[in-house]
Formats: sequence, C-alpha cells, structure tokens
Amino acid sequence: MHTDTERCVRAVQSKDARFDGWFFTAVLTTRIYCRPSCPVVPPKVRNMTFYPSAAACQQAGFRACKRCRPDTSPGSPEWNARADSVARAMRLIRDGVVDREGVPGLASRLGYSARQIERQLLAELGAGPLALARAQRAQTARLLIETTTLPLAEVAFAAGFSSVRTFNETVREVFVLAPGELRTRAARGPLAPATPGVIALRLPYRAPLNPSNLFGHLAATAVPGIEEWRDGAYRRTLTLPYGHGIVALTPQPDHIACRLSLTDPRDLTQAISRCRWLLDLDADPVAVDSQLRTDPLLAPLVDAGPGRRVPRTVDGAEFAVRAVLGQQVSTAAARTHAARLVTAHGVPVEDPEGGLTHLFPAPQALSGLDPESLALPRTRRTTLTTLVAALADGTLRLGTDTDWERARAELSALPGFGPWTVEIIAMRALGDPDAFLPTDLGIRRAAERLGLPATPAALTARAADWRPWRAYAVQYLWTVDDHPINHLPA
Repeated sequence: MHTDTERCVRAVQSKDARFDGWFFTAVLTTRIYCRPSCPVVPPKVRNMTFYPSAAACQQAGFRACKRCRPDTSPGSPEWNARADSVARAMRLIRDGVVDREGVPGLASRLGYSARQIERQLLAELGAGPLALARAQRAQTARLLIETTTLPLAEVAFAAGFSSVRTFNETVREVFVLAPGELRTRAARGPLAPATPGVIALRLPYRAPLNPSNLFGHLAATAVPGIEEWRDGAYRRTLTLPYGHGIVALTPQPDHIACRLSLTDPRDLTQAISRCRWLLDLDADPVAVDSQLRTDPLLAPLVDAGPGRRVPRTVDGAEFAVRAVLGQQVSTAAARTHAARLVTAHGVPVEDPEGGLTHLFPAPQALSGLDPESLALPRTRRTTLTTLVAALADGTLRLGTDTDWERARAELSALPGFGPWTVEIIAMRALGDPDAFLPTDLGIRRAAERLGLPATPAALTARAADWRPWRAYAVQYLWTVDDHPINHLPA
C-alpha cells in the first residue's frame, strides 16, 4: 500500500487508525516517522514519504514519533493473509527466530538461501531480516524498560541484544532517548501498581473487535490445568523457548490488556507474538466484513456483531492433538480427554493464582503414550498415536511458518484425518483465513436456517464469493446456534 501515495495521504489527513501497521509516514523536515493516525497536525504533502515497515524507516534515518509511538502499531494484516515466503518470514521474525537462530536459521526454515530471503524482504519491505529483527528488539526493549524494574543490562539481553552497547545505541537511534531517559519518562505517567515478576502491557488491534466469539470460544473449550476463565480474563500457560510463562488476556474497549509472568524475560517477544496470533489481533476486520456483507444472507450476521476474529492457538502441535481428541464428540468430552493427557503427561508449573497446574505435553512427551490407556475408540487411538509420532520426529510441522497446502496434504495422508480435522487445523493452528468447514455440524445447521445449500459440495461452491475470508464466515455462521462459544462467560 505504501506505493499508493494518494491513498496514503488521505489516510494520514483523516487520521484513519484502520491503516496503522499497513504503512508508516516519514516526515522529511523533522526526520520523524509516524503511524497514519498520529494525533499531531499532518505535515505538508510534499514533506511526506511512505515506507512499508518501521524497520525501513529506521534504516532510512528516521526516528520514532514520541506522540503516536509507531513501534506499537498492530502488525500488517498481509502477513496473516498470505502464505508466500515473505509472509512466512515475517511471522518467523515476529516469533524471534532471527534472534535465536540468526538469518541462516530463518532461511533454513523457509527452504531458501539467506541471500534469497534478504533480496525478497528488501524488495517488499525495504529492510532485510536483520533490520526487521532489530526494530522488533527495540520495541521489546521499550516494553521492558517501561513496564518492568529489570536492570537495564538485563533488559538488553532479554530483548535479544548481543551487548549492552548495541542496546544503548539502538534505543538512542530509534527513540532519540537513552534507556534510562525512557524509564524516567514512563515513571512520570500514571502507572498501574506493579506486581513483581509480571509484565503488563497493551496489545493494540484494528477496530472493531467483537470479543464474544473470540474469548467465548477460548473459554468454552478451555482445558482444565492449562486454561481458565477468571475475573473477566482468559488465562493459560505457555511453553516458550527459554522457559514457560502464564498469560492473562482481558478484552478492553480499545485494546487487549495482557499480563505476562515469564520464567525468563528473553521469551517476551515470542510470548507477545503468540498472544497476538491466538487472538488474531493483526486482522483487518473492515476488509473482511466489507466482503462478507456483499452476501445478503451473511450481511445480517455481520451487522449484528462486526469485527469477529478467528480464535487460534499458541501452539500448532497442541491444537492438532486436541482436534483429534475432539473428533465426533462434544466440547465437554474433548476437554475431558485433553485434561487427562495434561494430568498424565504435562509438565507441572506453579501458578500464584492457583488455577493453572501444567504445560500441555509436547509431542516428544506423548510419543511413548500407551494407546490402551486412552478412553477412545481404537481407530482414534491410532489416529492420535500416528499424529504424535509424526510431530515428534519432525516429519510433520505445524507452525506459523508452515506452508498451508503442504500441511493439508501431509495431514490428509495420516489415518483418521478427514476434511473437518484438516480444515480446523488449517484455520486455528496454521492461520489460513480461507479455511472452510462445510461438514461441521454447526455450519450445516446454520446453512439450513439461513437458506444456504445443504450439501458440503454445494455449500463450498456457494462460499466461493466469501474467499479469501471463509474462516471468518465460519465465525459468523457459528453464531446462528446458541452455543457457549458465542458468549463471554458470566
């Protein structure tokens, strides 16, 4: 979008928050870059130039605006709606892969050379993987500086910097303030009482956001021990690269309040990334709803509750196991089966609030599972053990960087994996916005009540007009049933 100057200028002059994260405005006279919705008086058009990423702005010598804080914009929705190498690279960078494995590790995961990845990212984003990762480290550092009491030297390494000197130089360059000055400025403002060991932050999103189906779904399907709904917040445990964590996510009118408790602060970047992915916070609801409204049968559902997101997962392997456990059983039964696995094979953790007890078991921990111990039909035992074996030995990968069509083919080749299981994994674990469930019982009921075609083939053909947002159409169709997934718990 940053190449469409006229459209970008209109967005800046109208201070349209819908475009935050789509592009950034750099002001040639002040050498400052802003988000489109920056509250200051817009600069003259001749002084504006536009970039596709904050990293590209920083690389061109611009510094972040102190008013609108463009580094905290929602992520571009492009990276969640696409499955090409650039989109997959952006999702991996957001997960901190470059910090942990370097550019060679990023390239290896994508199946390209480091030079190819560099060239593709430069062509589309104006910055290479190192610059993009550096911009993300700066944002993480700012969060730690302003929301924790960690010594600044510890902040540097927790944010992913290799040295305190690099940390100081980067923070000064990006924010035009030294780390200590950032902390002093934050201390002047009204802050919530700090809880030792807890990082409190806001997760931005593009309005509108309808929390009913998003948090209702997560709460209704919560597995005891690893998830719970408490005091208006969805809480769960997280397995992270350097340790584990517990997150509490609370819907607010203009943001999601996030409280993270981490055993190692180096996991902050990935913890935030997983929470945003879980809640689909980088979606563009205006674009989605506008297309779905063109169908006269869907339009009333969209108008009744716009801004529905696709509830996802924090771990693709975990969700795949839970999807198999949920085949042809009720939501309550699926929770019971999953809770038994968690109790028997999950890693125990301590929760200061007392509701969470375990991490969901990794595939390696389930690889020695005795099929006879499972209260499941024999065919489903085979399905589960085959899936776990494929996940444990790495022949099947279900991450944010996974190629959607390749994953579908690999899942379909496993015994017991029909269209419903494959598509629900594509929707919620892989994040494919066009995944569709024509055989789902709730979808079939909705189709019957709305006058949509009844057979899966006919409904799939009818849904062609909803592409590439059929996963969001599913969320609206599910609202036809009065099911707990559609309502926030009391």
